[in-house]
Amino acid sequence: MHRLILKPALILIAALFTVFTMNAQDLDAGKSLFKTQCASCHNKNMKDDLTGPALGGVQERWAEYPQEDLYTWIRNSQAMIADGHPRAVELWNEWKPTIMNAFPNLTDEDMVNLLAYIDGVYQGTYPPKAAGAQAEQDVAAGAQQQNYNWFYWMLFAVLALFALILTRVVVNLNKIARLKEGKEIQERSLLQILTSKGVVAFVLFAAVVLGGYTTVNNAIDLGRQQDYAPEQPVKFSHATHAGLHQIDCQYCHDGARRSKHSVIPATNTCMNCHRAIKKGSKYGTAELTKVFASIGYDPGNDKYIENYDEWDESEIEAMYKDWIAENYVKDQELVAIDAEGKAEVAKQWKQIKSSLTNESKPDIQGPIEWVRIHNLPDHVYFNHAQHVSVGQVECQTCHGKMEEMEVVRQYSTLSMGWCINCHRQTEISANMVENDYYKAHYSDYIKALEANQTDKVYTVEDIGGLECQKCHY
Repeated sequence: MHRLILKPALILIAALFTVFTMNAQDLDAGKSLFKTQCASCHNKNMKDDLTGPALGGVQERWAEYPQEDLYTWIRNSQAMIADGHPRAVELWNEWKPTIMNAFPNLTDEDMVNLLAYIDGVYQGTYPPKAAGAQAEQDVAAGAQQQNYNWFYWMLFAVLALFALILTRVVVNLNKIARLKEGKEIQERSLLQILTSKGVVAFVLFAAVVLGGYTTVNNAIDLGRQQDYAPEQPVKFSHATHAGLHQIDCQYCHDGARRSKHSVIPATNTCMNCHRAIKKGSKYGTAELTKVFASIGYDPGNDKYIENYDEWDESEIEAMYKDWIAENYVKDQELVAIDAEGKAEVAKQWKQIKSSLTNESKPDIQGPIEWVRIHNLPDHVYFNHAQHVSVGQVECQTCHGKMEEMEVVRQYSTLSMGWCINCHRQTEISANMVENDYYKAHYSDYIKALEANQTDKVYTVEDIGGLECQKCHY
């Protein structure tokens, strides 16, 4: 009888400990949800608009409606719009035709965590700042969350003490029962108690629950590198090229419209412009000389070097140092290079060598080894041409506003859920009638649309966009 009481109590304590531990980390859970579900469309500072509106203060904007309405909006915004909900219709009129992805699998607990994280970032209380002029204010603002954490741990300590007391009561009751029955009482050592079936079962249960929770969360984040922005061997600015000068994405990444890969442009593509533009607007000779040195272009004499791969490093160094020095003298309006100029020449040459060489590539000559940013798992098939040429998807849909990026970063999560939601929401009806690919493969759909025999709005899902083998085979 006493054992029947003890085991459920231990299990209850383990479950409560798990729940309290998870709740204590609700802002971290909300951060993970935001990164995987929301960050592709909403600005992470919660204050500025992006593809979608800034999320800071979203609960206040929905305050005149029940909390469940906000949850319903997040789970399926289009259904609320169709039902004529005033706030939903207002948002749709402001942001259409941009469609918010549906998140039907988010639980109420997920909503609480997500909204708490959004509010924490918006108010500046998350993550807590350790130092600086605003440190005291930030610590005070985050005190409430810290108090909650202390409360959870204190409650766990009370439950643990209760478990010990309950265990002692059960042991004493067992002794009394055995004395009444005239049975011999055997005192157990601490080691025997700790290795008993009840304690072992409790520890295993807690380990499985906490281990499973940790494993699942880590598995979800495996390989995710949203906002990854590595330093590149050449400081290339998309804001300057795609933004200021409005160079079309496919001029450099010409593979995007005709092949699986968008391709990293060869240095020859750079030279189409930079044979004429030999000094950068921001870095002068510092970065462009790296491009010249990799391909063997002599900017001083405006010619490509024959047999460049046979040149010794000292010859290459002398030529490009002369080029850098010559431009420094012109820029500074000097008669001859000074000590400061010599230091600048040496600095730029050192950067050229470190950017174009490494252990596996000891020679300066050869392709620039750019650092890859977007990298889908090997078991995923993705075709750029299918999306760019057939689907007519804008580059910014997946890669963000590249024309505003000084340093390239991964904009989207590129997770499976992110792709699936896009396939569910992306309408193709308007694009089908005049698209040669759709004409060849989906003629029945097009005939129905042309004859006005259907009011259905076709999405990528309707043409097999959710079939597993489309991306995994």
